[in-house]
Amino acid sequence: MARGKKKENLTFEERLQAALVPESEQPYKVPKNWCWTRMENIAQWGSGGTPSRKIPEYYNGDIPWIKTGELNDDYIFETEEHITQEAIFHSSAKLFPENTVAIAMYGATIGKVGILGIAATTNQACACGVSNLLVNYKYLFYYARSQKDNFIKKGKGGAQPNISQEIIKSHEFPLPPLSEQHRIVDRIESLFAKLDEAKQKAQDALDSFETRKAAILHKAFTGELTAQWRKEHGVGMESWDGLQWGSFIVSIEAGKNWNAEGRPPRADEFGVVKVSAVTWGEFNEVESKTCTVEEQWNENVQIHEGDFLFSRANTLQLVGNCVIVKSISRRLMLSDKILRFKFDKRVIPEYVLHFTRSNLYRNQIEQLASGNQDGMRNVSQKNMKLVEFPIPKLEEQAEIVRLLDDLLDKEQQAKEAAEGVLEQIDLIKKAILARAFRGELDTNDPNEESAVSLLR
Repeated sequence: MARGKKKENLTFEERLQAALVPESEQPYKVPKNWCWTRMENIAQWGSGGTPSRKIPEYYNGDIPWIKTGELNDDYIFETEEHITQEAIFHSSAKLFPENTVAIAMYGATIGKVGILGIAATTNQACACGVSNLLVNYKYLFYYARSQKDNFIKKGKGGAQPNISQEIIKSHEFPLPPLSEQHRIVDRIESLFAKLDEAKQKAQDALDSFETRKAAILHKAFTGELTAQWRKEHGVGMESWDGLQWGSFIVSIEAGKNWNAEGRPPRADEFGVVKVSAVTWGEFNEVESKTCTVEEQWNENVQIHEGDFLFSRANTLQLVGNCVIVKSISRRLMLSDKILRFKFDKRVIPEYVLHFTRSNLYRNQIEQLASGNQDGMRNVSQKNMKLVEFPIPKLEEQAEIVRLLDDLLDKEQQAKEAAEGVLEQIDLIKKAILARAFRGELDTNDPNEESAVSLLR
């Protein structure tokens, strides 16, 4: 801007120069018929407000009211709350038209973007841009979506920085010719549609993981999984017994609830395991506490590789979880909530462990648990011993373990692959947006008139 002049007093050429970003401030090179401007030049920006919560008449109206937590990097067609016309009159809330682009300015949601699929109001934490004739509103939306990390970097404040409307309005904006904007939007949406189709398939695979896993375990412990094996070995289901847990447990050991520091012990220290050490399917020795009194050490309840551990206390969904310790490097003891079982020779521990992952087991253990309805549950030794197990001969147990290890490992690999696809798709979308706003999606026509003409 010409020094000392107000905007309204600038000449035509001075206004044009003021609208362009100096070359030294341009984030990167763009095609020759593009130009760099600022976001204040391509949209009318404003923000909303929050009507007083002390006046009930301001809420439960018919006007949608958007909070930053509802910005989802996509269209917004519904809102959690609605306000009344009176609320707009008595607050800074404003009604923005359909296709307005909203950007979160504060806190944990900073940089999140949404596009209004309906006319709506917002709270004061949303910066709302109504695009002018220079820009396709979808082009603005996708560009704003690509700038989240840059908005965060420009944030000011403490642990959760904020950005202001002024920061957004002064943010650099790559402006192509209008027809090129339309082509870029079409290309982005075409590529995103293919990615979203792949994403949905990966998400479906993830969502059905537990169902598939439960079905495999059900087949294993109802005899279906080894039906062919029994046929080949000339045995029937009559070879299976229904045994209560207590009938094949030969010993149960428990530790004490020692006062301890809430960190895992170092190499020269010892400690006691927490319930969370056996919660998630694998023994996790890091989930332990450090004992500071030497007299607390009891080698009789020291945990060793191969131990079968049972959690007698946890939430309803997790109480009764079991693990077999595959490896351990720390000196750790059982606690009063983590029990160690030893079995007689009629069962293979890995077979027992697999059964504890099935719904047949979970349904029983949850019914036998006692305690607060909303908090921790406990399973007494007396009740735990009542859980019924389907027990085939050792040879068939070994075959079931072999099959389950293989099938569940494949399911786990499929789950991890699906998770990888989801992560990769998000990265690919970021890469597409980055290329789009550099003119690298093969949509540019160098013969089109320069975008500078849009600013004239």
